[in-house]
Amino acid sequence: MNRLLINYLSGVLKRGSLEIIDAKGRLHRFGDGSGVPVRVRFTSAAAERAVIMNPELKLGETFMDGGFVVEQGSIYDFLEVVLQNTGGGGRSWWMRAVYRLRVWTRRFRQWNTPFRARQNVAHHYDLDGRLYSLFLDSDQQYSCAYFETPDTGLEEAQVAKKRHLAAKLALAPGQKVLDIGSGWGGLGLYLATHADVDVTGVTLSEEQHKVSNARAAAMNLAERASFKLQDYRALKTQFDRIISVGMFEHVGVGHFREYFEQVRRLLTEDGVMVLHAIGRFDEPGETNSWIQKYIFPGGYIPSLSEVFPAIEKAGLKVTDVEILRLHYAETLKAWRERFLARRAEALALYDEAFCRMWEFYLAASETAFRYQDMMIFQIQIVRDQNALPLTRDYIWQAEEALRLRDHAGQRPSLKIAGNG
Repeated sequence: MNRLLINYLSGVLKRGSLEIIDAKGRLHRFGDGSGVPVRVRFTSAAAERAVIMNPELKLGETFMDGGFVVEQGSIYDFLEVVLQNTGGGGRSWWMRAVYRLRVWTRRFRQWNTPFRARQNVAHHYDLDGRLYSLFLDSDQQYSCAYFETPDTGLEEAQVAKKRHLAAKLALAPGQKVLDIGSGWGGLGLYLATHADVDVTGVTLSEEQHKVSNARAAAMNLAERASFKLQDYRALKTQFDRIISVGMFEHVGVGHFREYFEQVRRLLTEDGVMVLHAIGRFDEPGETNSWIQKYIFPGGYIPSLSEVFPAIEKAGLKVTDVEILRLHYAETLKAWRERFLARRAEALALYDEAFCRMWEFYLAASETAFRYQDMMIFQIQIVRDQNALPLTRDYIWQAEEALRLRDHAGQRPSLKIAGNG
């Protein structure tokens, strides 16, 4: 096996049990033998060289094309044993050089004009809709769920997520709500039915746009919830409330100020916005190159130190911040297990390389939230600090009222904006 790879793994893998069979059939052991044994095999010397020189890109690629095969355990088990030891750090000098170059040039890859933004969205979200039905919950929530207890299942946790966000919006009947990046419409339809508000959703995905409006029509909500195939930057109408879930990761670091300046224009003077997005605990960086190429072109996960200056410069005020730490790891675990349970159905839609790609994507994302300083932030934003009550009690009151409706089918009074 490549001497660089042996030296690197020997230096960083101190715990766990990893066996690697090189392209010549020789077995190499790393770690202290604890934990679940994982065995992988390189099918060619070229695959070995590629992975050691640029693991962030080439590990996923060689797994997709069969150059890197997991013989015992799963690709998740392999990533877990590596990241438990390195935490995503432990880069060699040449790996650090490649990463620094990517950080220096990241604005080019994240230059998400309206045209490029639509291309990027189509790459991921306009896949065959049956694929997402294999692993998402029944409401097609493709973002971090909210696990209120360790025993909460995915379906209930996704309802809890919608309830948690709705409470932070401080909603009142009749308000106009904008959902930026509205997905398959689940959150917008929840708000329209549970809070008696008028929802406008915008998406760049043709598939999501079609499904969202069909769902609204089927629920007799077309007059209360409409979804547009439109870039948020083209909107002109003001809204009382704005919600954005899982969309900010597609904005790009060079567009943060543009995003929040548009939010300020769209938000009424006493309006409230809640932004739910993936963030990083550590300093600003760059998107994993494999994720950038195969899953989310143009995407970027920011640190809070990059987000807050853009909010401030847009003339907006932060009124509440919550960090969800391992909730997305648990969400991704549920998605990964569901996908693998129905992998044969995915293979009927796409090919073997695609299925390996999707498994790698879900496994790598889950381990990133467990071991690589990734998290979810929810930021509440206003133009006027008097737009919300003085204490946070209104959030818990609204959440409990919505919980009663979710669990018992009762309609709460919906005076949950703390109007007193």
